[in-house]
Amino acid sequence: MTGPGPTAPAEGPPSELDKLRRRVAALSAKRDEAEARLHTLLGSLLPLDDLLADTRRRADALHTARTARETASAALALGEQIEAAHLMLRGEFARNDVSPMDAVGRPADPAEMRVIGTEPHPTRPDGTVLHEKVTGFRLGSATLRPAQVVVSVPGPAPDPAPTPVPEPASVPPAGGGRAQPRRTTRSQRRLPRKPSAPRRRSRRG
Repeated sequence: MTGPGPTAPAEGPPSELDKLRRRVAALSAKRDEAEARLHTLLGSLLPLDDLLADTRRRADALHTARTARETASAALALGEQIEAAHLMLRGEFARNDVSPMDAVGRPADPAEMRVIGTEPHPTRPDGTVLHEKVTGFRLGSATLRPAQVVVSVPGPAPDPAPTPVPEPASVPPAGGGRAQPRRTTRSQRRLPRKPSAPRRRSRRG
């Protein structure tokens, strides 16, 4: 009858050196993950750089337009480029779990908003966000950037800004002809007077 075989020696608690190695390995893995995410993010922004470069060229075309038709066409194209760049950037934000707060209409939250002004409003509850001066963003559930907002206070709504009255255009002369310039006198033009011819004395017979 044979006895039980040799048992493996019991493992003791990890040494300080083993703990240090595990920490270094975990930090190295996190660094590699962060570098990979940064590389992916920067690569996704390259098409946005191309779009903005084309937007700059369209802005130059707007400045060099010579006719009203060229100006209107260049302005429309420039507006479309800016809108496309904004949508592309917001899409990249969404892919990286970054989202705007959309604070308008909500009560001001000091944890994620900074009140920079107030405005009277007859119906909104006190402290309701009326305008976003700077858009706030979240990264996941954390605040990436607080919003800068204007909130309501009780009171009548402010009067709208007066509409500027255009200056009256010059009225052309009757008959559709071109207006003739006014004649100026010699004194108004400050021209020297011509010397008068000497008068001849009449001879008496």
